[in-house]
Amino acid sequence: MQQQEASSRPQSSAYLNALSLEIKKKLQRALASPSQRRNLLQELFADIALEVDDRAKDIIVSREEDAISPAECGVNGRLCFYDVLADYYNRVPENGKPILDLIVQLWSQSFASHIFALLFHKWLFEVQLDNKDIQLRYSYALVQGATNVFWMDIQSNTRRFQSLFQYLLDEVALESTRLNKIPVQAQRDLYLLLSRFILFYNSVDKIESFVKQCPAFPNSFLVGGPADILVIELTDQLQKLKVEPVLLHYLSQIKVLRGMELRMATSTRLKTCLYSFTSPGGPMYPTRAVRHAAWDALDFLFPVGRYPRHLISLFFRLLYPWYWPSSCWNFLVSCIKAVFYSLLGFIYSRWRKLRAPKTA
Repeated sequence: MQQQEASSRPQSSAYLNALSLEIKKKLQRALASPSQRRNLLQELFADIALEVDDRAKDIIVSREEDAISPAECGVNGRLCFYDVLADYYNRVPENGKPILDLIVQLWSQSFASHIFALLFHKWLFEVQLDNKDIQLRYSYALVQGATNVFWMDIQSNTRRFQSLFQYLLDEVALESTRLNKIPVQAQRDLYLLLSRFILFYNSVDKIESFVKQCPAFPNSFLVGGPADILVIELTDQLQKLKVEPVLLHYLSQIKVLRGMELRMATSTRLKTCLYSFTSPGGPMYPTRAVRHAAWDALDFLFPVGRYPRHLISLFFRLLYPWYWPSSCWNFLVSCIKAVFYSLLGFIYSRWRKLRAPKTA
């Protein structure tokens, strides 16, 4: 048994070293081939974002000191190569230094910040960097790279990079010792970044703690407090979303903002944003599902004035006759469904009464 445990340690270490060597070779090829640089970096990014297959996971996942522990096997059982490598470079930073040096030489290239964010997001908050300029550069690269990969998740409606988000939220934003390792400007950018994606990655239960950890903003007297900054970022994010399932997810999750103390300007901004999704046509062109979800969120967050809003909306709908056929049809279908389900409920209740045993 001891011999088996001893053999698994060098096996895992050798596998991670081999992965690092392949990454280093691809970065060197990208540096030497300007014409193929973007494609090579894109391929490398795709490789490290892949999910670890079962064969590789058996080698990597172990209880040994130099391997990934079972508790760290990604999010929802999904373990990607960047999860493994980020832990590895955090534990053995000297093995990541050659790769980091190559990434720095490719700073201005597409996908360089993506790769840096995936591979070195843990290393950045554990290592001690004395040079403030380098620290600021790395912090900005992390925020830029994380923003890009989170948007990839939104565009594909997947959560492949959820472990990166959860680390930045749980282990950095909510942990002052790590958060204070990066400059204040980067702390603010990180707060804004996490604010935009906190609903997407299903972290609404941590919003209260997240708002309390908000760094000081120099223009807070203009935009308001931490809650206002969070809502402003979410409002801007909503207006950028074009993927219907993601937009519906945001509209369902945004109800958590009810009860927050917001400035009048912030509250009006959110109300206007939600109201813009309730009407068909430009500039949003929301689908019927989005319009109903927006109405639900709007009525839940702002119950005062609910009926006048619906009345005004109905009045404006009447000004556009080309919407009447679809509205009438949907109203008719809804009525038929309501009657049908009511009839089913009535028949079921009568059947249960008939089936119930009679008492003496």
